[in-house]
Order: sequence, then structure tokens, then C-alpha cells
Amino acid sequence: MGESGKKWNFWDAGGILFRGVSTILLDAKGRLAVPTRYREELQDCCDRQLVVTVAVDERCIGEQGCLWLYPLPEWEKLEQTISKLPTLNKMAGKLRRFLIGNASECEMDAQGRFLLPEKLRTFADMDKKIVLVGQLNKFELWNETAWTDKETQWLAGDDTEGLEELGSISF
Repeated sequence: MGESGKKWNFWDAGGILFRGVSTILLDAKGRLAVPTRYREELQDCCDRQLVVTVAVDERCIGEQGCLWLYPLPEWEKLEQTISKLPTLNKMAGKLRRFLIGNASECEMDAQGRFLLPEKLRTFADMDKKIVLVGQLNKFELWNETAWTDKETQWLAGDDTEGLEELGSISF
């Protein structure tokens, strides 16, 4: 909380900050409950309107167990960016088909639950335990086993590709 008693927003334009890792359970109907700490922010920023799709970055593409979950306004920003990509570019076409084509709108109910579509549950091998990982403006959803395996890989690895592009970021 800031000096005025208001929550601090990640972006002055009203964006929010999602961080941290939470293990959550998928119920028998394929619903998952967003942790309580994010519910008010999701109500405020997107009126509980979410979009879930397959993940397409170097850490998760081709990996079973990873989806992206966006608040609707953040998703719409991404759609605008993708819509400006050249239509005849082969990679842009793949991105549109994969990311946009697999996107599904979800509404979080009063208990903070939303239905994870069966196609996406199957794609990401989501069964019972799911890990929700904050990624600033979105979440990653991982099958717990896939997350544990990936985390172990990352910790054991010595991959420094792209490190020089980060410039003078201090950790």
C-alpha cells in the first residue's frame, strides 16, 4: 500500500502486477479457483473477464503443461499488436493461428473460479494440480509436474543466451 492507502499499480495507466507462484487444484468440472490475493485486482482491472490460450515463448512452446492466462484488457493489447504484423509473414501467420486460434474467453465467478476449456486442459496435460505463475501482466498455468521439471532444468542449466541483451539490469 502506498502513503495514501491505495494499492500500488504496476503501470500508472492502471495495469497490475501479478507475481509469485501458487499451487491450485483443478476440480472435477475442469474449474480452477484464482488465489484470493488476485481476485480483487482482477475484478477491478477486467471485471473478471479472462482469456486463456497456449503459451508460445521459448520456455514453454512445445512443452506440455503451459498455458497463458490474461486479464481481458491485457489480451486486447496483445491482439492489437498481433493484428499489426504483416499478413504474408509465415511466422506471423503461425502466431495468429496458434495463439489467437486457441484463445478462449473465460469469466471468473463470484468464488474466483473459471472453467478451463477441455481442449486446453488436454493440450497442457492439466489434471489435478496446477501451478499459477505471475508474469507481470499475465499468468502462466503449468501442470505441476511439468513446472517442477522445468524449474529443475532452469536451476541446473548454464544457459546465458540473451543475457547481454538485458543490458545493465541489476538483480
